[in-house]
Amino acid sequence: MTSPHALAARQKVREDAAAIGVDEAFISTLVDTFYARVREHPQLGPVFNGAVDDWPDHLARLKQFWESVALNAGVYSGRPMQAHMRVPAIEPAHFGQWLYLFEQTLRDIAPGEEAVEYFMVRAHRIGESLKLGLFFRPDQPYPG
Repeated sequence: MTSPHALAARQKVREDAAAIGVDEAFISTLVDTFYARVREHPQLGPVFNGAVDDWPDHLARLKQFWESVALNAGVYSGRPMQAHMRVPAIEPAHFGQWLYLFEQTLRDIAPGEEAVEYFMVRAHRIGESLKLGLFFRPDQPYPG
């Protein structure tokens, strides 16, 4: 059971996000638009298209992931690190390309600069965490 304090905190996150135009509908549009671009991207497309067998299911999970990240919705229960570890085609440079394309998509469709910044702070944190988990080896130079 979720505590009243946790429920109030979750509601505050949702209200703050809604004030800058971030809600489930925007997240759905963002995920659909962004991953349509990813699938066509010359470097990212082959990685994603080679790893994703069922795009509708994958997009649904990505929407849950971003709702949990952006709205504290608690609707995602996957294991993103393990999922990315199963994709040997991922290279460190892909993270910068992904972030650039994500920001460009946000700039094209977000309701304002605050929404762009809101997502980019989270996207940078997630990307860095995944990159560290996938590529950091204490006995080797970090691939930056």
